This record gives sequence, structure tokens and C-alpha cells, in this order.
Amino acid sequence: MIKKILLIIVIFLSLCGSLTYAQDPEFSQFYANPLYLNPAFAGTTMCPRVVLNYRNQWPALPGTFVTYNASYDQYIEAISGGLGVSVLDDRAGQGTINTINLNVMYSYRLVVSRTFSMHASLEASYFQKKLDWGKLTFGDMINEKDGFIYKTQETQPQLSKGYVDFTSGFLGYSENYFAGISFSHMTQPQEGFMDDSKLPMRITVHGGAVLGLKKRKGKRKLNDPTISPNILYMQQRDFKQINYGFYFNKYPMVGGLWFRHTVDNPDALIALIGVQQGMFKVGYSYDLTVSKLSNASGGAHELSLGIQFECRPKKKKLRAISCPSF
Repeated sequence: MIKKILLIIVIFLSLCGSLTYAQDPEFSQFYANPLYLNPAFAGTTMCPRVVLNYRNQWPALPGTFVTYNASYDQYIEAISGGLGVSVLDDRAGQGTINTINLNVMYSYRLVVSRTFSMHASLEASYFQKKLDWGKLTFGDMINEKDGFIYKTQETQPQLSKGYVDFTSGFLGYSENYFAGISFSHMTQPQEGFMDDSKLPMRITVHGGAVLGLKKRKGKRKLNDPTISPNILYMQQRDFKQINYGFYFNKYPMVGGLWFRHTVDNPDALIALIGVQQGMFKVGYSYDLTVSKLSNASGGAHELSLGIQFECRPKKKKLRAISCPSF
């Protein structure tokens, strides 16, 4: 019953654009979906990369929220930067509101010094949002004895909305440290089904480090244990959120633990386990809800798959970003 009430509220607020502002789907494994986090990550691994992501939020309640994402990127020396493309499919309320967006991005690489590089990027996106009117219920459909038996007299809005959007991002990194910022929905497009409803700009700031736990002269080896503290801050209109935690890596295993909360409300404790072998990286994370909603919602499950291909023909040696992959 609680979930049904929540779902009705979400759908109602989505329709009444003049009363609220939408927010984007988010991923707990933010570095396992790098192009969604910041388009400046395009080409940072130098060789071709494919990433697949799946997130199921509140699975214990009817009307779950499911998000899929797929992306590809690589560095192209002839244009001094990385190219990337991604597709996201977000299904809210068991498909009551569906959003698909296609993104194409370019990230220019600037080698500042032998140990420090920067990327500046621009992303163009097309969004298609659809409403399944047949899945909505209204008060005038209810019969006191037999339940929902009448046809609603509510005015049906347009059921599909398409718009173009833009994102920019910046990233700087050395061998052990990295930080970036991205500005999504720079044009704040109209996405309401009934009234004007601007999609507010999303600002994401992230940073962290990869620190070796084994003293070694020279370059760190693949199987050396590392710890990577990270922080992420995200703001979209009045919504503000902070994620902080760490990764622990001992090849081929990766573990992680984070805490996510808004300014006034604790949200979730996030645990991750992953494995990387050869060109493949697979990760699973679970969000344990600690807010007033409680874990009766089922938390959130998230899966990621990364495939890192070799460069052919072999490029001249350029420093790839040393950054978590989950």
C-alpha cells in the first residue's frame, strides 16, 4: 500500500509540471558508468571501452524504477581527444513513464605536463519521454462497491515529448589524483506533458585518489593493493546529495563502501563487490536504505559490466587515467 501511494505521488508530480521539477536517474557505481557521470571521461582509457549498466530501485514494492545504460568510447589521436556514445533507458512505475536518451560526446585532451592531463568535453543529447496513459488511475474511476470500473473524465495530455539537450564536463588527473565537474541540462529544456516544466541543470563535482598500500620504488604494479577514497557532490535545483566512501583493490577483486545522503536526510549505505580479469570487469552493488522509507522498499540492486579492448594498431604511449572502474 505504501508503494502504491508513493507511485501515485510520483506520477502525479510528473504530470503537473508547474508544481515540481524532475530529477535524473542516478547510479551508485558512478565510476562504472563514467560517461554518464562526466562526458570528459570519453577516451581517458585510450583504447576502446564498452560499458553496460543495470539498476533496479525499490524492487520489493510494486511500480519499481529500472534503468539501463550502454556506452562506448575511445581515444582518437587524429582529433586529439575521445569520442563517446551512450544510450539510457529509464522506466518509472513499471513503464508508466519511459525515458530514452541518446548522447554523443567529444572530449579534448590537453597534456599539461608529464604527470598531469586535462579533458574538456561537450555532449549533445536527444531525449524521448513517453507516458502510458492506460496505467494511470483517477478518483472518478472508482465505484464504492466494485472499485475501478469507470472511465476517467480527466483531460489526456500529449503522451510523448522529445527535446535536445547539452552537457559539458571538465576533468583533471595525475597518476594518483583526479577531480572533475560536469554541467548537465545546460539549456534546461521543457519536458512537461501538460504544463511548462523546465528540467533543471544538474551540477556534479567528483574527486578522489588511488593510493598504493605497498611501498615500492617506481611504477605501481597491477597486483599491488590500493585504496581509493572518493567523494561526489550533486545538485539539481533544490536537491543536494553527497556520496563519500572508498574502494579497496587487490587484483582481481575490488570492494567498496559508501554512504549517500542529502543535506538533511540520510539515504543509503552502499556496498560493492567486483572482479576484474583480463579485459572484463563485473561489479554488483546493493543500496541498503537507511532513510524513513526503510529497507522495506528492497533498497536497490545494480550491476555493471565493463569491457576494455586493446588498442590496434598500437598507439604511441599516452597516460591513461588512474581511476576506479566501479
